[in-house]
Amino acid sequence: MIIVTTENVPNYKTVEVKGPVFGLTVRARGIGNDILAGLKGLIGGEISQYTEMLEDARKHALDRMVKNAQVMGANAIIMMRFDSGEIGNNMSEIVAYGTAVIVEEIK
Repeated sequence: MIIVTTENVPNYKTVEVKGPVFGLTVRARGIGNDILAGLKGLIGGEISQYTEMLEDARKHALDRMVKNAQVMGANAIIMMRFDSGEIGNNMSEIVAYGTAVIVEEIK
């Protein structure tokens, strides 16, 4: 699956637009991570537990978006973006979205 953040895939032409596609995941922070993050926040620096959680969440959202695009019959996703939000006090929502398309290589 070709995934780009641009409107077009270089050296390819878009032959069909399948439509919007997305992948979503919601993650909850554990109490242990919250305690460690609070302590790290006192001294400063990166909070690696949250970084890892958000990286994993983005990967899962991306994988789900690709699966949805494959079900639609697409071979590429253009204009791909990530968005995120908070749900309650300890949950994060991550969504990957774009436009599922069929592209052909320009020869």
